[in-house]
Amino acid sequence: MPARPLLSWVEFLFATVDRLLARRRSCKWRGNESIFTGREFGTVHRVAFVFTTLFQLASNAQANDAKVESVLKTLDPDARFEQVCDLEALRQISRDGKTYMPERTIVSALSTPKVANTTMTGTGGAFKSKGQWFQFSFKCQTTADHMKILAFSYKIGEPIPPEKWEPHGLW
Repeated sequence: MPARPLLSWVEFLFATVDRLLARRRSCKWRGNESIFTGREFGTVHRVAFVFTTLFQLASNAQANDAKVESVLKTLDPDARFEQVCDLEALRQISRDGKTYMPERTIVSALSTPKVANTTMTGTGGAFKSKGQWFQFSFKCQTTADHMKILAFSYKIGEPIPPEKWEPHGLW
């Protein structure tokens, strides 16, 4: 997979932090109504740093699995689950011939994926390729610790109209 420009990673970092803050405030992942506290800002910053490192390692052709695995272990299980599926979507769509050259993938961009044990499914994934966002649906199955992909399938849908980018945090 070709290395991405630094600006893409910085943009990705800010988008990830925004998504985490929005999820923490609404607690969609946890299904409860806990209060967003200042203590969580440290966690968000740490997770953002880890995401950046993780994606830089994953995009580097010489990175080995042990380094990626050590970064993944530092994430909480919910974040790890989504990131492992994001990475696999990026890898598989990149291999899909020369039609697409994804810069970013977000499995929860347009809608929250459904999770059942070690399987995440969704129809609201999005990836950016050559300046255009595309919708995709997916099914991602991982090991119990969400460290490795057991199965991944996806189907690319329609381009996402530019007027829908900002409401979904796509840029």
